[in-house]
Amino acid sequence: MNMDRLLFNLVLLTALAFTQCRKPVDTIQNIPPIVSNPNAPLPKTYLALGDSYTIGQSVTSNDRFPAQTVAGLRNMSIGLTEPDYIATTGWTTDNLSTAIATNYPSKTYDVVSLLIGVNDQYQRHDTTGYRGRLQLLLNTATTLARGNKAHVFVLSIPDYSVTPFAAPLDTAAIRNEINWFNAINRSLTNEQSYTYLDITPSTREALNDPTLVANDGLHPSGKEYAKWAQWLSQLMYPVLR
Repeated sequence: MNMDRLLFNLVLLTALAFTQCRKPVDTIQNIPPIVSNPNAPLPKTYLALGDSYTIGQSVTSNDRFPAQTVAGLRNMSIGLTEPDYIATTGWTTDNLSTAIATNYPSKTYDVVSLLIGVNDQYQRHDTTGYRGRLQLLLNTATTLARGNKAHVFVLSIPDYSVTPFAAPLDTAAIRNEINWFNAINRSLTNEQSYTYLDITPSTREALNDPTLVANDGLHPSGKEYAKWAQWLSQLMYPVLR
């Protein structure tokens, strides 16, 4: 009898220990199921084409005008990914075309901006050639914007004649030449129904406001880029909403 009682107690203790080690079934059942929404809209995409003004020479990446444009559009409830860039300091229209052809984007975009030409002026390229080269870039930008001209935004060339960098140069000649190049990009975009943003008058305010110039004495500051971004986001909003 004592032996039987001992075996009974051992079996009971083993069963109790096993029960205490198991997780309650209801804790697993309380995990919420993963639900996906295939109808949720995908975020919009933005490609910025250009030179030092687009890549934001001498400012942080968040202060670049494309980055600030995206931030502004997000504040307007437009879902946007971070912008993609094809832009490098010193690029002319030829350099930009070559870079696009060499590393052609693998996707198209909801909106594309184009700001190019200051280095064509600085390197003394002729204005007639600029017209033809800009036309090719407009065609490429349209293709990258899924063939929709309404989704391509062209910015005028800033006037660096008012910056400390240009002080020892012929500032009157720089201003005139910038005007010539801008007359071309304005006429091309207007003739072909692209959206044109004239930022040049704003950049000339740096003559009396040094805070609009970056620490390098040549390029715009984040404060100046913020103005461009505000205007550009307002232009992009209707085609992205």
